[in-house]
Amino acid sequence: MSDASAPEPPEGPPRRAPRPAGTLRIGSIAGIDVLITSSWFIVALLISLTFAPRIEQVQPGLGFWKYVAGLVFAVVLYLSVLLHEASHAVMAKRLGYGVTSITLHFLGGMTEIDGTSRRPRHEFWIAVVGPLTSIAVGLVAAALVLVTPDGVLREAVIGLAGANLVIGVLNLVPGLPLDGGRVLKAAVWGASGNQHRATIVAGWGGRLTALALLTWPLVQERVIGEPPTILDLVLVFILGLFLWTGATAAMAHARLRERLPALVARPLARRTLTVPAELPLAEAVRRAQEEQAGSIVTVGADGTPLGIVSEAAVTAMPADRRPWVPVSTVARAMEEGLTLPATIAGEDLILAISRRPAEEYLLVEDDGRIYGVLSTADVDRAFRDNASR
Repeated sequence: MSDASAPEPPEGPPRRAPRPAGTLRIGSIAGIDVLITSSWFIVALLISLTFAPRIEQVQPGLGFWKYVAGLVFAVVLYLSVLLHEASHAVMAKRLGYGVTSITLHFLGGMTEIDGTSRRPRHEFWIAVVGPLTSIAVGLVAAALVLVTPDGVLREAVIGLAGANLVIGVLNLVPGLPLDGGRVLKAAVWGASGNQHRATIVAGWGGRLTALALLTWPLVQERVIGEPPTILDLVLVFILGLFLWTGATAAMAHARLRERLPALVARPLARRTLTVPAELPLAEAVRRAQEEQAGSIVTVGADGTPLGIVSEAAVTAMPADRRPWVPVSTVARAMEEGLTLPATIAGEDLILAISRRPAEEYLLVEDDGRIYGVLSTADVDRAFRDNASR
C-alpha cells in the first residue's frame, strides 16, 4: 500500500528531517532518504517462508537454500515497491515540491511529502503514477515469463508479475489512504473546488473499501473455490484496519483543516519588550511588568534580535538570583526557523511550527520591525478552540 500527496512548496532549502524511530536508512534516490522499518524484516521472512514451498516443487532438493531464494525474491519484490514509491517522489520533485523520505514497511511503502496539495491536477499525477508504475512492472514481468525457461527464476518472475499487477490494481481502488483515493479526491476537488469536501468523499470510499474487504472471507470459497485460512483472516483484518484507520484519520484532518484559516498569528502574539542582552534579569522582568509586556526579546546595540526569553526559564530562576544574572542566560538564541512573518496564518503557521519546534517564536513585520512573540501554548489553545467549534 502506498501513501503520497502533493505539497505546498516549502520556503528555503529543504531540511533533512530526523529519522523516525525504528527505521534504518539504506540509501537515497534523487537526494531522498530511503528507509526501512523493523517490520520489513518480518514481512521478508514471511515472504521467504511462503515462497519456499513453490521453489521446492520446481526444484526439489535445495534444502535450506530454498529459503535463501525466497528471501531474495522478497528483496526483489520490495525493490519493485521502492520503484512504485520513487515514482511518487520523482513526480513530486518534477512539479517543484519537496520530498522528505521514502519508507518501506510491512504493508508496502510510503512517500512522505511536506504539506498538502495545492492543485487537483498535482494531486492526481503524484497519486496515479505509483499504481501505473506497478502495473507497468507487472506487465513487463508477465512478458518475461514467456521467454524465461522453467525453474526457480521463472517462478520468481511469475510471482513478481502477479504481485505488481495486484499492487497496481488495488492501489487504484477509489478510497483513502490508497492512491486511488487520492485520484478520487483530485476528481471531486476539481469538480467542486472544495479540497476538504473531496477528502471526506475519498475517506468514505476508503471506509467502504475496508468494510468490503472484511466480507471477503465470507465469499472466498464460493469465488475461488478455496476456504479462507488463518493467514487469510489475519491479513484481511490487518488490511481492513489499515484502510479504516487511514481513511478516518484523513477525514478528521480535513475537518480540522477547514478551521485552520481562522488560526492567525498576529492576534495571538504577546506584546514584547526589547532589552539589552546584558541587562539584569530582575530589571528586565520589572520593566516587562511595568509595560504589561507578555514577552521579552534581547537585542544588540543596533536593535538586532539576539534571543527570546523563555518564560519557563524565568519562572525556574530563583528570585534572589535574578538581580545578579543577565537576561541573556534565560534567552534562547535566535536560530533559523524561530523568526516568522507577522502575517503567517492557517496551515503555513502549523507547518512552520512543526518544522522547527520551540516554545516561542519572534513575529516580524515585512520591514523587519518586531511585532511580538508567539507562544506555542497560545497557538495550541487557539487550535483546540477552533477544532471544538
